[in-house]
Amino acid sequence: MDILRNLASFLADSVRLVFRGNRAYRIWVAVLLVLMAAGGLAYANQLRHGLIATHMRDQVSWGFYIGNFTFLVGVAAAAIMLVIPAYVYDWEPIKEITILGEMLAIAALVMCLGFVMVDIGRPDRFWHIMPLVGRLNWPQSMLAWDVLVLNAYLLLNWFVVTYLLYCAYTGKHYIKKLVLPLVLLSIPMAVSIHTVTAYLYNGLAARPFWNSAILAPKFLASAFCSGPAILLILLQILRKTTPLRIKDEAIFKVAELMAYTMGFNLFLTAAEAFKEFYSNTEHVVFSQYLYFGLKGHTTLVPYAWASVACGLAAFLLFLIPKTRTNWVTLNLGCVLIYSSVYIEKGMGLIIPGLTPDALGEIYEYRPSTTEIFVAAGIFATGFLVFTLMLKAAVPIMLGQHTMGKGHPAPAEPLDPAP
Repeated sequence: MDILRNLASFLADSVRLVFRGNRAYRIWVAVLLVLMAAGGLAYANQLRHGLIATHMRDQVSWGFYIGNFTFLVGVAAAAIMLVIPAYVYDWEPIKEITILGEMLAIAALVMCLGFVMVDIGRPDRFWHIMPLVGRLNWPQSMLAWDVLVLNAYLLLNWFVVTYLLYCAYTGKHYIKKLVLPLVLLSIPMAVSIHTVTAYLYNGLAARPFWNSAILAPKFLASAFCSGPAILLILLQILRKTTPLRIKDEAIFKVAELMAYTMGFNLFLTAAEAFKEFYSNTEHVVFSQYLYFGLKGHTTLVPYAWASVACGLAAFLLFLIPKTRTNWVTLNLGCVLIYSSVYIEKGMGLIIPGLTPDALGEIYEYRPSTTEIFVAAGIFATGFLVFTLMLKAAVPIMLGQHTMGKGHPAPAEPLDPAP
């Protein structure tokens, strides 16, 4: 009964923290709610008229929604860039902020599920792929695997974050034998969610552009540099807007790890380009359309080369210690690598995989206004989830808001119990 009372108190106090805040906090939440409302109206229009309200067609049946989904799976997987140095190498400065990476993973997975939902032409049939409710056609279906690993990873991160904050709130040490295996389990789980996503593309035999053995490692390499790029900027914002102690060496260490993963990602990109253009088979047509255009169709060419240029520039900025530890060039590199991977996982992955189609027709896809507003609503939902989690978590992590309030017990949730 004490556990239930403590849990009820924890939840009630967390809700109260969420509803408190200064003017900037209220404005930020209001902006997100407005964007969510706009996205909801756009989605209602899509439901009314069907997917014809988007610019997806038979030739290009995946588009902006699935591109964002693919990118965000990588953001969610990138939490292990904090878990590995914190728990495998027991590096203390990063261990203190690992919980923030897990919160980001939760928000990213919420957005992933949102993009999958809006991409379904008949959302009333979504229950068919729900575990224990629908018929998943598991293990034959890659989609079934994707549903399972994404939901398992979401539940794993949610449990770890909630449990650690609950322990900090009650002033008790967490059970290390419970938490440590779960945190370590998140490493292969994070790898699995992006690997299975890559297999969704890789397993489509009729799409030669995606039939590459290096697609899964390329997904992981790009994820492990783009996800931390978002996290580094968020950490700097949190350090300025909250009393959280986030050390410079933690940020710079993540930036150093990003340099290695960016280099590997660029290497894999070059290896794939060599295979396509040197062999010069009939399948080179998809890469040719992406990088040089085809039959006068050059919509994707500026995006493709912008992605390559941004990736190379960011790699150099993060590779050189002097620019990696300079705040201006560090943040510039974060923006560049985010832009590079966002283009690569969206326009640079989805569209050339579907165009030209089996009949040789080139349909030049661009997201419709409906798709942009729906996507903005989903991103706003993810940002709101992350904001509310932080609003409740930061005072608890700092020991400023604990059970009873009169006896604050400073807590560092991810430090091992003595």
